[in-house]
Amino acid sequence: MGVATLPAGGLNWLAVWRRNYLAWKKAALASILGNLADPIIYLFGLGAGLGVMVGRVDGVSYTAFLAAGMIATSAMTAATFETIYAAFGRMQGQRTWEAMLYTQLTLGDIVVGEMAWAATKAALAGTGIGIVAATLGYTHWICLLYALPVIALTGLAFASLGMVVTALAPSYDYFIFYQTLVITPMLFLSGAVFPVDQLPVAFQQIAAFLPLAHSIDVIRPTMLGQPIANVCLHIGVLCIYIVVPFLVSTALLRRRLMR
Repeated sequence: MGVATLPAGGLNWLAVWRRNYLAWKKAALASILGNLADPIIYLFGLGAGLGVMVGRVDGVSYTAFLAAGMIATSAMTAATFETIYAAFGRMQGQRTWEAMLYTQLTLGDIVVGEMAWAATKAALAGTGIGIVAATLGYTHWICLLYALPVIALTGLAFASLGMVVTALAPSYDYFIFYQTLVITPMLFLSGAVFPVDQLPVAFQQIAAFLPLAHSIDVIRPTMLGQPIANVCLHIGVLCIYIVVPFLVSTALLRRRLMR
């Protein structure tokens, strides 16, 4: 069986997206609540606790500052878990991908469909946190609407990275290393919980290359109604994190599936 690594063109990837959606909607409520749990715990736990001691950060309440960071974080987490667990299961355990490859779909179509679906779940998770923040008065509803494209872009970036991990991991057991050594440190280095400029200079330099930091640098001022600095740079970096890992993951997955 030949495996083409590039999308065949058109909207073939929508078939993959639709298949995942139909499977997901049977347990949609549980899935949404699961994606919202950690960010909401951070929001209320840290916001209510540290918020009293910290007071205002960058001219806004600490809880409002934190809420914007949790929106980006929830998008990161939802997209990551969808690709490193659910997509891996469809590839290896369920062998859904193998069945798809006997149709007109290419491996590129499948990967794009998986990434699009992960970005959809990321957008739902980020919007859910945004709705909570807007309901509590930490942002305006119109600001949440403006932030939606960046939330989806964040989901695509982390879905693309997750596909590389999926391509490399021999089994589910290896995903804990990615979560512990990459995702968790990124949460604390990217300005989600506290300003990046409070970090040592070396960590600030590392943060400048992290996709979550660039996502937060667009989402936070959007949510707080503040001007966005270097918006083209931030969007460009996120796009790089979408395209480059996509190309790497399709090459790795082709080698893996051809064994």
